Amino acid sequence: MIAQTAPRINSLYNQDYHLWLEVTLEQLKSKQLSSLDLEHLIGELESMSKSDKRALKSYLIRLFEHCLKLTSWESERKYNASHWRLEIANFRREIKELLKDSPSLKPYLKEIFADSYLDARKAFAKALNKKSGDFPDAIATLEQILDDDWFPEECQR
Repeated sequence: MIAQTAPRINSLYNQDYHLWLEVTLEQLKSKQLSSLDLEHLIGELESMSKSDKRALKSYLIRLFEHCLKLTSWESERKYNASHWRLEIANFRREIKELLKDSPSLKPYLKEIFADSYLDARKAFAKALNKKSGDFPDAIATLEQILDDDWFPEECQR
């Protein structure tokens, strides 16, 4: 009977993902562990972990990009500073929500902090048709970048 269940569940995953999730949840709740489609379940859990890490890095890069806009895009600052500050607040909130749900991602945030800034600096420089070396080597500490009341120094004037 188990041999028949595995192919059925396997094809269910490929035919109707949502139904596969519901069936898998029911199997877990009722402790029908031998009926689980372990291959796909493990893959989904791995994917969830990677997705959170990608989201965290993306939010951090976007946060850095908007900080760079505030400090370095003088010709647009007058017209866009309030929008950029709002975006900074939004990205901080998203990062904090991820960390609230998954505190174990805090070391990963520290790990990607410097590289995320470099990625943001490269993207910002490219958008302005400049070299990334035209912008500061660092813009903030981790504590500053997550502080709701902190904005890059040059934009607080």
